[in-house]
Amino acid sequence: MSSISLSRVSWVTPAGTPVFREIDLNFGPRRTGLVGRNGVGKSTLLRIMAGQLPPSSGACATVGTVYLMHQVVQPARSDRIADLFGARPALDVLARAAAGEATLDDLEQADWTIEERIDAALARVGLEASAATPLDGLSGGQRTRAALAAAIFAEPDFLLLDEPTNNLDRAGREAVLRLVDGWSAGLVVVSHDRELLEQMDAIVELTTLGAAQYGGNWSAYREAKALELQAAEQDLLDARKRQAEIARRSRIADERKQRRDAAGARKAARGDMPKILAGARRNAAESSGGGDQRLKARLGDDAARDVAAAQAKIEVLQSLSIVLPTTKVPSGRTLLEMHGAAIGHHPARPIRRGIDLTITGPERIAVTGQNGCGKSTLLRTIAGDLPLLGGTMALGGTVAFLDQNAALLDREATILDNFRRLNPGKGENACRAMLAGFLFRADSALQVVGTLSGGQVLRAALACRLGGDTPPEMLVLDEPTNHLDLDSIQAIEAALAAFDGALLVVSHDEAFLGAIGVERRIVLAS
Repeated sequence: MSSISLSRVSWVTPAGTPVFREIDLNFGPRRTGLVGRNGVGKSTLLRIMAGQLPPSSGACATVGTVYLMHQVVQPARSDRIADLFGARPALDVLARAAAGEATLDDLEQADWTIEERIDAALARVGLEASAATPLDGLSGGQRTRAALAAAIFAEPDFLLLDEPTNNLDRAGREAVLRLVDGWSAGLVVVSHDRELLEQMDAIVELTTLGAAQYGGNWSAYREAKALELQAAEQDLLDARKRQAEIARRSRIADERKQRRDAAGARKAARGDMPKILAGARRNAAESSGGGDQRLKARLGDDAARDVAAAQAKIEVLQSLSIVLPTTKVPSGRTLLEMHGAAIGHHPARPIRRGIDLTITGPERIAVTGQNGCGKSTLLRTIAGDLPLLGGTMALGGTVAFLDQNAALLDREATILDNFRRLNPGKGENACRAMLAGFLFRADSALQVVGTLSGGQVLRAALACRLGGDTPPEMLVLDEPTNHLDLDSIQAIEAALAAFDGALLVVSHDEAFLGAIGVERRIVLAS
């Protein structure tokens, strides 16, 4: 039976920073979701499981073949879909055979069905393309589908997927869901897609405390986590009570000793006690007092450690909390009017024409459509990043745009410096407090943006964009949940659900759109 076994596996960055320590896990031929906050090492763990990265310590034993599909497909200009399948040499043989130029060795090695099998794999993920299609001509979502098809084609005993639904439109997501539903071998998926995680047979959560495995899908995992949080909170309460009780007893013992010492000193001063007996009692008291102090110190240290351990579990189990300031946008105010708008990157070649769109008051609108239909271009035009190519557009309120690449951040600056630059009216304490609300506490706020994971960058961008005293009256968000961990997504959902301004959002995450209360959808046809 195929399996992947991790025994006391640890990973430390080349700079010496520990990422995770002594992970013990076993994966069999079932579907497992791997979840955890950004930066805890999920993608690194997949690379170790695939044999692409040796652990810093410990061992990874594999029975069967393993295929890892990475999160981002970044092709060279000459790459074609065939290169994802590793099929370029085999297809070159067939091309020489078709041209009558094949050697005897070519004909003996020829895989005459490879084109048909590649086409079948592409069809399985709903991608209308061929092995000869250039990768740089495909959208990010289409490249992800092509990479999924190559994974299917490999027929591994274990398929490892890193955020497979990122950048996919609804049709692409459904193709992934069908693939997972019909997958009968081993499967490990790093994902924040709750719809996908509902199809898992088990969930493994990676935290700073280690790895924990839960039976069942996403819903079962969340129920188990809620019970763990309840138990952890009770443990913390009990630990604090014990600490307080030890402190109380220690205080009473100190007061009693002080009274005894004072009485003995008064008696010795009156001369009621022989000097030799007084000295013996003093020595005994000092010896006993020293032992008592050591015992109290040990008990106090033990209690403090218990409290710290219980508090650490709470911090891991608790979700991120984000509160946005109010905007008080009136329901009758027109925030955006577009009539006959043409959008695109080149004045002579608009992507879309004739767009009519009006946003009034605190409406919540989702822009949907297949990859490449112009959704991001529309949002960038509204935000002022791209010029309007035709028609008219008028804004009736303040707008803030956040793209999925967080272009507003200076990659060379720290999170705190970026926050100060984008929110110049904030004082030091206010800056720190807002960043702490996005889990950038103390020295973590001093991290350089270029060193952060994708999810951490998005979280930092949200903090910087939404952290001002006066938030924008309309938020324009392009795939805001891409690369975010599940705790961050749920926190952003809660914050946006309570936000009283307008929302214009591009997202293929149906759970997210439902949670933020989308009222209207604009569908851009291909």
